[in-house]
Amino acid sequence: MVKIAPSTDPANNFEDLINYVKEIENVAHFLHVDVMNSNFVKKTNFDETYVSKINSNTELMLDVHLMVKEPNVQKYIDAGANVVTVHFEAYENKKKLIKTLKKIRETKTLVGLSLKPNTLVEELASFIDYCDIILIMSVEPGSSGQKFLDNTYSRILSLKEMIGNRNVQIEVDGGITPKIASELSKLGVNILVSGSYVYESKDRVKAIKSLSF
Repeated sequence: MVKIAPSTDPANNFEDLINYVKEIENVAHFLHVDVMNSNFVKKTNFDETYVSKINSNTELMLDVHLMVKEPNVQKYIDAGANVVTVHFEAYENKKKLIKTLKKIRETKTLVGLSLKPNTLVEELASFIDYCDIILIMSVEPGSSGQKFLDNTYSRILSLKEMIGNRNVQIEVDGGITPKIASELSKLGVNILVSGSYVYESKDRVKAIKSLSF
């Protein structure tokens, strides 16, 4: 079954977020914690201190998505991240990227690598062996509520071929609806991130279940 990771991004403030987490934590598999500081995407929200506060208020595994240029990953590992995902495009020097991926793995934290919609999937060929999860962005990172990009399907097929028999999970983030979730499940996607669809639903538990296939 596909795992569902509701995103923190639509929450209005910390109290709202924690209430949201309490509402969904018995049905969600991860909490997708979006971190932005304006140096990679335009938006700014919070840092590792906030991640630590979230961690102290939930038993959910934290899937921390760093939309930040060359982040200090250790800070987020220390704050309680179970998955740390960095962006391929956030590193001009790809040797630094490999060093970062290795550092995350050394701490026994799951290693994620994310790809923006316009970056060729083939760019990841020499990085897959350092990863546990590949996060394909199906919208431009930095803002909730965008429409799912249809070229995501072909990108996933290319990625699956590249992964082959490696134990690497595929995660997709952006514009997920039940219909899209069903299609992604058929393609073998392992984790779906949902922001606005779950957060804005009147029955959030039901919304999460509607994405699970």
